[in-house]
Amino acid sequence: MKKYLLMTVLSVFLLPGNAFSQFRLSPEGLKMERSLQMIQGLYVDDVDNKQLAEAAIRGMLRELDPHSTYLNEEEVKAMNEPLQGNFEGIGISFNMVTDTLYVMEVIGGGPSQKVGIMPGDKFIFVNDTLIAGVEMNNQDVVRRLRGPKGTVAEVKVQRRGVPQLITFRIVRDMIPITSIDAAYMVTDEIGYIRLSRFGISSGKEFRQAERTLRKQGMKHLIFDLTDNGGGILQTANEIASEFLGNEKLIVYTEGKNQPRFTMNATGTDQLNGGKVVVLVNSNSASASEILAGAFQDWDRAVIVGRRTFGKGLVQRQLPLPDGAMIRLTVARYYTPTGRSIQKPYKPGDPDGYQQDFMNRFQHGELFDADSIRFPDSLKYTTLVNRRTVYGGGGIMPDYFVPMDTTGTMLHAHLNANGVINKVAIAEVDKRRSDLLQSYPDAVTYTESYQIPEVLAGKLRQQAETEGVKWDEEEYAQSRALILLQLKALIARDLFDSSAYFRVINEENDIFMEGLRIISDEERYEGLLKGVGSNYAQK
Repeated sequence: MKKYLLMTVLSVFLLPGNAFSQFRLSPEGLKMERSLQMIQGLYVDDVDNKQLAEAAIRGMLRELDPHSTYLNEEEVKAMNEPLQGNFEGIGISFNMVTDTLYVMEVIGGGPSQKVGIMPGDKFIFVNDTLIAGVEMNNQDVVRRLRGPKGTVAEVKVQRRGVPQLITFRIVRDMIPITSIDAAYMVTDEIGYIRLSRFGISSGKEFRQAERTLRKQGMKHLIFDLTDNGGGILQTANEIASEFLGNEKLIVYTEGKNQPRFTMNATGTDQLNGGKVVVLVNSNSASASEILAGAFQDWDRAVIVGRRTFGKGLVQRQLPLPDGAMIRLTVARYYTPTGRSIQKPYKPGDPDGYQQDFMNRFQHGELFDADSIRFPDSLKYTTLVNRRTVYGGGGIMPDYFVPMDTTGTMLHAHLNANGVINKVAIAEVDKRRSDLLQSYPDAVTYTESYQIPEVLAGKLRQQAETEGVKWDEEEYAQSRALILLQLKALIARDLFDSSAYFRVINEENDIFMEGLRIISDEERYEGLLKGVGSNYAQK
């Protein structure tokens, strides 16, 4: 056990050359080995060797940088699943509403659709286990619904208008995880694609969405990467290749023990020079920043929004014998002009690193373009139009959009307690057929549907049910935002996630500014030449 524990802590088989033997012979290596021996041989109580090893690994990695981490077996599975593009299950998306599973969407061609599960159905039993009206979190429910391909989940469903529970026998299968949240035509010539992550299948999904929109007349694209936390580097390369000329540098990585590695575009510009606007915010990270940085450095797109997260460290996934993993930082990302994406950090201070967003908030960066200043040392020059861009952490957009200030604590509490979502679900559950008859598609719904006053009144009733204190003054300030969100959630339940973003984007400041820029040829070209940026320089 002692040998296994030491192997787990030091990961002998992962280190290059004879680095492990050198570590063991060093005073530091002997100190660690001796400490483990003393704990095992002298400690007053029994110790969990696996837990002790994990604590040692986490402690070592904590002293390096904010992105070097240890993941146990379950964490590895949870990390990989969204990136792999599929999982084994029954093929639904759901919400837990007052301790009841409510089906929001049935994945087309999946096992649930094949047996007749419908949006609005409520799952009461899964394999004879009651899941409605009991304290059960989302993960508990997911564990009961997912399982190996070919196994059976028997569910008993409550459906509006049907007096008895309906039993369905669902044979689990591989379920695709999509990363395109929305793809639709904004105008006759401007398309919109929103990407939530860079997974294994995201490049294929993006190309399919792009081809579909081009068939509908798309000549210009708004590409939404807001809140996209990144993913697989190769996928970012695939998507960037759709717009950059062949062999153009997209990104390079380099580290003390990692030689320079470059990734170049391998395709042709599918929009034939059509305008591209990329939307970003402070949650756009990693692969999102690589793509936005490459587009900016090659003057291929106008970047609109707020400064991105600033994650420019490359992690290598190093497996351990028991299925766990170390994600070790081995290099840094650099954009084609040589900019480092990584924001500053202090080793051993991950909490301070996570405070960066609050620091931006307190310094006014999120609200006022005049508060954003860059020193000359962070200046870089783009590769085509020779305009100035900046390094030093994240990608600074070409046009800054301040954060919306119409949000209130009431709005935040309504969201946190699921009040708006519950009102939307109840409305669709009661009136699905009527709504679809009046608004048969997402476009008609977006253009014509208005939240009735009686439904707005139900927000206050639901808030009281959930214990949310109502404030009329704050409601008046956030009313338009709250009702728009309610309308968007109803659209998602009736149609799909594209319908949600079609509605919500009408009041999304970053989207609307991007739309104004891409619709104005002179303004768009001016920003690509460094004219019209709205933040200060020094």
